[in-house]
Parts: sequence; structure tokens; C-alpha cells
Amino acid sequence: MASKIETVPGPQATIHFNGARCIHSRHCVLDRPDVFVPNVEGEWIHPERASGEEIAALAANCPSGAISCTRHDGKPDEAPPLVNTLRVRENGPLAVHARLSLPGGERALRATLCRCGASANKPFCDGSHAAAGFSATGEPKTKESKPLEVRNGTLSVEPQADGPLKLSGALELVSGTGRTINRVTEAYLCRCGASGNKPYCDGSHKRIGFKAG
Repeated sequence: MASKIETVPGPQATIHFNGARCIHSRHCVLDRPDVFVPNVEGEWIHPERASGEEIAALAANCPSGAISCTRHDGKPDEAPPLVNTLRVRENGPLAVHARLSLPGGERALRATLCRCGASANKPFCDGSHAAAGFSATGEPKTKESKPLEVRNGTLSVEPQADGPLKLSGALELVSGTGRTINRVTEAYLCRCGASGNKPYCDGSHKRIGFKAG
């Protein structure tokens, strides 16, 4: 897995690619195989083949935040969403879209967070759920919740030592089919893979001896 960010300048936008965050959702190579050219040696990112608007759309469509861009066409870079969302992916990670405050002081707008317990890049997903045979629904039951007065703003992601992910801030949890399953301002979400109440933590990390910073 790549560990550094590739920065490729183009006439209308610079593309930044963080290989350590990529979960191979393949939106980029399927949407614009001329810009992101798969299975080639050497240069594979070609921002000169797309407009600033098109590159921004590609970045916004990357759930993990592995792709981002800096525009040179005078238009603003990606704006934070009006509604903070966390999408529960079937047999996969938690895809978050918000003004994120991440461990280590990092700021981002998109991230995919491990919920199988197997990632070597915790708290981020690295695709290990596939090899681990992780199985968990993307359609959890709906919990009764009231609409939030404020639906955006900073969302803090704080991994608890040997325990769950603590998310603080306005957040709507959404199923894989787009159904709102809960609205919260604080949540403790399973990242060990063993909870019987996914995506929420039920304390199973203690029972299985889960270890993670």
C-alpha cells in the first residue's frame, strides 16, 4: 500500500492521491478511466484530461477521501456538506462525510473508518474486511430520533484506546440504501467487529481483547 500522497498538477486543478486511504471503491477509474488510468506502469493520474469542475466531482465522489483536489480555475475547492452523514456500508466500513476533526489534528471532509477490526491503518479502512470475511449488514434497524436543530459543523472522530470510535457532533447515520437510521450528537461505534448491535458498540471489545490505540 502506498504511504505517501501523490500530487499531480494540471492546468485547471491539482489532484492529490493518498494511497494509504484508498479502499478501491473504483469510482475514479470507472467514471473517468482517462484521468485515472488503471493497470499501467508509470504515470496513471492525468488531470490535464479533465476540467476543474470534473476533477472536483471525481474528488467529491471518493468516499474515503483518498482523492482530493486544489482548483486553479478561480472556483472554490470542495465545501463541507450541509448535513453530516455516516453511511453504513454492507460488509464494509463506515463512510463519513462531514467537516472532520481526525486523530493527530488532521482535517478532512471524507473518510472511511474501519469497523471490522482488521485494518492495519486504524482508524481508517484499508480493505482488510474483504480478506477477513467480515460480515455485517448495511441496513441496521431504524432508531427513533428527532431531527437535529443543527445538521452540520465539525464532527470529531476519537478512537478510544482498545475500544470504540467516539464521534462527537451533529451526525445522521444512514443505511446503504439511504435510509436515515439515527440522528445523534454523540455516538460510540464498534470498530472491533464483534458487537452484536452493529454499528454501535456493545462492549464486546473487552470480551475479545481488542487492542488498538
